[in-house]
Amino acid sequence: MATFQVELKRVVDDSYPIEIGFDLMDHLVEDMKNGLLGGKKKLAVITDSEVEKRYAEPIAQKLEEAGFTVNIFTFPAGEKSKTRQTKEMVEDAMLAKEYRRDCGVIAVGGGVVTDLAGFVAGTYGRGVPFVNYATTLLAAADASVGGKTAVDTPLATNLIGLFNQPQKVYLDIATWKTLPARQLSSGMAETIKHACLATKGEFFDFLEQHMEELLALDPVLCEHMAEENCSIKYHVVMKDERESGLREVLNLGHTVGRAIETVSDYRLLHGEAVSIGLVAQLHLSCQMGYVTEEQVERVVKLLKRAGLPTEIPEYIDREALVKKLYTDKKVKNGQLRFVLQKGIGDIVEFPDGSFAAPVSEETAREIIMKMD
Repeated sequence: MATFQVELKRVVDDSYPIEIGFDLMDHLVEDMKNGLLGGKKKLAVITDSEVEKRYAEPIAQKLEEAGFTVNIFTFPAGEKSKTRQTKEMVEDAMLAKEYRRDCGVIAVGGGVVTDLAGFVAGTYGRGVPFVNYATTLLAAADASVGGKTAVDTPLATNLIGLFNQPQKVYLDIATWKTLPARQLSSGMAETIKHACLATKGEFFDFLEQHMEELLALDPVLCEHMAEENCSIKYHVVMKDERESGLREVLNLGHTVGRAIETVSDYRLLHGEAVSIGLVAQLHLSCQMGYVTEEQVERVVKLLKRAGLPTEIPEYIDREALVKKLYTDKKVKNGQLRFVLQKGIGDIVEFPDGSFAAPVSEETAREIIMKMD
């Protein structure tokens, strides 16, 4: 018997720029002309049914005028479309249009689009380059930064996917003007989450001082908010790109949030579910002595000012919600684990260096049953 050692050591630079501004379509086209995607001339614009006409079609037209071959691949808007079946549909449509390894992908839309398109790009032809053009506050705050791409299944959320970094991210704040108020509030949940876990409360203070102006889309304040969101997430992802430890902190509020989003059959938007999840986490953190009742009230008040729910809707089956917690990706050896706040603007780090605490099903059930 013989053994042959295959040496494949390598150093990879996955760095990429994030451009934050207003009306960035022409910037995207210029970057493409200057070889951002390695000179690829055939581009797949992946988008959803809500964004297609407003943003994807103008981008595709500008790229075609610049000499690129472009096709738009559209799927129905909403979290229910973030599935393996939708990914397969997009891939088959690209194959039918004779897309091969000499293509690039442009994701135009919110978090569902960037998650799914980044996953497609990571596996199509064993990997083609892509960029994200984020058109929602939710995508700007969370989904378009960090390289996590995935789809959902009936049994779990975001457990089928890969880490795939884009070549560039465009955060076009001008697109937020076309968002319904409910979608804008949904994006604000991830922003408040960031404020709860970082900057020692400075970002939280900023949101408290300017929430109504931010919801009214004051341009200067919104640009600062977008920069803070990117900075907070960057400083976590830079230290733990593949979620081996520290990156778990970005799941603050998501253990209950993701579960309630699914149990609601997506009647709740992602940010709305995360908001409720943040409140559940706050009650748990308070019970364990990491936050005070006054701090809980302060965060809940800000969530309400942002137009977000803070209570579990009556139509939710709470026992089903408790059981759904076990599909969370932080579960280890069948044990529920929660990321916990430390005051406002910090996260609890445990003696073993982990950032998620084991929590019994009984304790989780107690918290959920008390949330009226």
